[in-house]
Amino acid sequence: MSNLILHEYAQSGNCYKIRLTAAHLGIPIERREYDIMAGETRSPAFLSGVNANGRIPVLQVGDDYLPESSAACFYLADGSALIPADRFDRADMLRWMFWEQYNHEPNVATLRFWYGWVGEENLTEAQRLLLPVKREAGEAALTLMDEHLARTPFFAGGRFSLADIALYAYTHVADGGGFDLHHYPAVQAWLDRVATLPGHIAITD
Repeated sequence: MSNLILHEYAQSGNCYKIRLTAAHLGIPIERREYDIMAGETRSPAFLSGVNANGRIPVLQVGDDYLPESSAACFYLADGSALIPADRFDRADMLRWMFWEQYNHEPNVATLRFWYGWVGEENLTEAQRLLLPVKREAGEAALTLMDEHLARTPFFAGGRFSLADIALYAYTHVADGGGFDLHHYPAVQAWLDRVATLPGHIAITD
């Protein structure tokens, strides 16, 4: 595998997904940190050299750049046990990864960012109006996860996969967005299972 460089902001759950995938696979990754609050991913150098979309994470593979956390995780895990061999289970894994980006992350992660980085007092009027909407959507996502995990130990194929990594990243810090995980016992049990697996690293590692 080519030399790997992760362009990241370490506290981002999307960046953490890639580091966690690499840790489970024993793949070394060089890390380059950017201060998103200082606009470093909007600099001309970043936009022209790393990602014209101005966002992180970006996994650099040799001279190539791969944005989007799910794509980067899939690149790292391709051919490994983190991707189910069964055709349906593999598609189901992708289903949960897509769902995380469209239903979970825009609500759970956004509220964590608004409260923890922007500050409630600094929110725009439009953001304030969205708070109850995102709270309701985030709680619906956690409820769906809880119902699913009450029936199975992991999200796809009954075993740990990229789907679990994708959903663990922002779920385990959901309290930062004001979500009370005590209301979701199956999710809490799953978080504990994931955190005790060999190779696991914390978001602060």
